[in-house]
Amino acid sequence: MAALELEGKIAQKMAAQSGQSARGSWARQDFVVEYMDGNFPSSVCFSAWGEDKVNDLARYQVGDKVRVSFNIKGREYNGRWYNDLRVWKLSPAGEAPRQQVQDVPSYGAAQAASYGPAAAAPAPGFDDIPPADGTEDDLPF
Repeated sequence: MAALELEGKIAQKMAAQSGQSARGSWARQDFVVEYMDGNFPSSVCFSAWGEDKVNDLARYQVGDKVRVSFNIKGREYNGRWYNDLRVWKLSPAGEAPRQQVQDVPSYGAAQAASYGPAAAAPAPGFDDIPPADGTEDDLPF
């Protein structure tokens, strides 16, 4: 599975939770990141599991821009499914990722420019309208 990453700003930090289970002690803290999805802001809630990840999150305040690297976990409980976005790395936004994802093509400026409105066909002009004398009538009736 390719690494999943998202850049945005921390909008909210929930209280850290900790406890003891049969497998030992655990720590968890949820936080919300707001990011731009097209022209509109969207929010997503992440979970920092483990004392080291909770300590990483403590370095950041609400409003800080971060890059979140995460995995998606899903589980079933009483016939319903729940998804969990688990953080495995948290870094300041703008920091280059450690490794390039190989399956995502990179487009240069010349290639990217050919996919915008500039590459669209020009709007029809007055000369493109068929004559009214009926010589080029393509209507079926």
